[in-house]
Amino acid sequence: MDNRILISPRVISRPGNTAPVSSSHVARQPGGPGFQQILDQKTQVVKFSAHALERLSRRNIPFGEKEMNSLAEAVTKAEKKGAKDSLVVMKNVALVVSVKNRTVITAVDGANLKDNVFTKIDSAVIIPD
Repeated sequence: MDNRILISPRVISRPGNTAPVSSSHVARQPGGPGFQQILDQKTQVVKFSAHALERLSRRNIPFGEKEMNSLAEAVTKAEKKGAKDSLVVMKNVALVVSVKNRTVITAVDGANLKDNVFTKIDSAVIIPD
């Protein structure tokens, strides 16, 4: 069965369905979030690679809601400046982040920062305590 939705400028129809659905019926529900709000929420999300999660866990690096919000803001700032891969330094942790994918690639705690060289980054964002 073909479940693709065909979209034309004014009408949405489903193959085999004789009654097209007007695009006005696809609009958001009253009181629900708008498209821009949903898009903003989705683009604010920062993910962690399996490697980064393993590093955070193994090194007992706490990462709560406050840190996640700060990280999301830092990635957004880097993105606005055209960064691709950024070093984000917050409190006692350094994170290498793929800005384009909004994904933390690796994490290094303060004890392991000495003599560390970060490569393949084009920017750094320092988050004050």
